[in-house]
Amino acid sequence: MIDKLVIVGVGLIGGSFALALKRKGLVKRVVGVGRGRANLERALQLGLIDEIADAPDAAYRGADFIFVATPVGQMARVFAQIAPCLDDRTIVTDGGSTKSDVVVLARAAFGSRFAQFVPAHPIAGAELTGAEAARAELYEGKKLVIAALPETAPGAILRVRQAWEACGARVFEMAPDLHDQTFAAVSHLPHVLAFALVDEIARKPHAETLFQYAASGFRDFTRIAGSSPEMWRDISIANRTALLVEIDEYLMRLQAVRAMIAAGDAAALDMVFANARDARRAWLDSIESQGKGASLPVRDA
Repeated sequence: MIDKLVIVGVGLIGGSFALALKRKGLVKRVVGVGRGRANLERALQLGLIDEIADAPDAAYRGADFIFVATPVGQMARVFAQIAPCLDDRTIVTDGGSTKSDVVVLARAAFGSRFAQFVPAHPIAGAELTGAEAARAELYEGKKLVIAALPETAPGAILRVRQAWEACGARVFEMAPDLHDQTFAAVSHLPHVLAFALVDEIARKPHAETLFQYAASGFRDFTRIAGSSPEMWRDISIANRTALLVEIDEYLMRLQAVRAMIAAGDAAALDMVFANARDARRAWLDSIESQGKGASLPVRDA
């Protein structure tokens, strides 16, 4: 049971976390903190939170669980507000899509209380934002990565793990740098590609005609370009070292495919397309088997 849960950023991620715990009867009081009063008032109406914090320091004092669900670009400011309000029982965790930079920020802000911070990343979401997007079942069957450090308190890790498991998530562990390298390839790069493609087409003089004839393939490929620009701007900058490696490797592969097309090399193109199709089918099969109870190995920090 969490007596006082503080959600910083009551949108899809933070709001869904609060709602899932409330519906399980595992939290007594949820306090919302955020930049937009209108969104917090809507969260209150929807039952995601029980009260709106008039001042951040009042919200953080006496909290036993603080979940920072803001874009990573806001976390330095939020951590600085939280730090003076921490007591021995307070656990702080986050939901940021990058971890190495967040760990650095938390270490600087929390100092001797850094052990009470548990870096985490829920692998769930949608292109929707705000309190209206929250839903209690968002994390059911989804992965949650804990990127703890050697000095992270075991008791804090356990509390965070239990909270996410109560939300229906499957919890895994991964070192912060490995996390960032992994998600640069399978999450951050695809978002950059989707945003760049839509932006490139939107800038064409005949963009209206192009969008008029775009069908389901374009819609599916670019769905994630409907996500929060602020959030993905922050992620791209925060994880730029790993992301630039992935962009450069992708550009090399794209140049190779371009050369195949230019040369009319049907056999080479067929090999690339078939390999991609087979890899995607194998990936989808693995997702299905995991849903039936197959386990994934935990990647140690």
